[in-house]
Amino acid sequence: MGHLMCAACFTHLLADGRLRDQIATCPNCRVEISKSTASRNLAVEKAASELPSECQYCNKEFPYKSLDRHEQHECQERPTHCTYSRIGCQWHGPYHETSEHERNCLHPNKSGYDVMAALETFDSKIKEEKKMFNTLIELLSYEKIIFNDLQLKPYRTDECLHKLFYETARFSAFNQQWVVKARINNNQRDPHHFNERTITYQLILKTKTSTPMSIYFFALKGPFSDMKVSTQIYKHEFTEHNTESDYYVLPLPDSNECNRLLANKGINFR
Repeated sequence: MGHLMCAACFTHLLADGRLRDQIATCPNCRVEISKSTASRNLAVEKAASELPSECQYCNKEFPYKSLDRHEQHECQERPTHCTYSRIGCQWHGPYHETSEHERNCLHPNKSGYDVMAALETFDSKIKEEKKMFNTLIELLSYEKIIFNDLQLKPYRTDECLHKLFYETARFSAFNQQWVVKARINNNQRDPHHFNERTITYQLILKTKTSTPMSIYFFALKGPFSDMKVSTQIYKHEFTEHNTESDYYVLPLPDSNECNRLLANKGINFR
């Protein structure tokens, strides 16, 4: 209809419609709006890419298309850390002050005892990352390991206040039937009132089991998905009386990615 909005606002608008169980409408003229009816205005995109945009650090103006490179690699005011942060230096400041700080930094002259204490803290973070890597390698060496390409579809609860939740169709793994279920903001009331949004999910065993099963599971970007998700491994022991795992956070980078997924008719993942 000739109205303009950026991609982030567009997905936020569609996500709000999904959360409220309403058809999304244009904020200018109130006409119904969706991914299929809206289209990119390439002329405006091209013009916007040439417009001057302000650097968040130095406040100087650059063409929008070159702003990311400037902020990440060229700006002298971009925030940075001391080279000796690995051994405990907590300084951070603008890039142009780095050289002066490092000339006067006291950490290179600290005792081996102090350096070892800082390195132990640093090593503990690396240990956690290594633990996840080793767990993935261990899982790949198991006799049975299964993946499924799934789609979470939106549904509503039958309560007085209909809450949005997502659920997959049943799928088979380890001779059992399973379902993945997800909810928004950990089932928070009226999530459309909040800008910060998260998705949590659980694994549910739908068939009976006579023996306990310890299952490791994690969500990945599949071949039919563009989900930006980090790897986070969860574990649950399924028994005859404990057929649902806890709800775990789907590790997305930010609320914008959550809105982008909510704007879709379904959420594809592996």
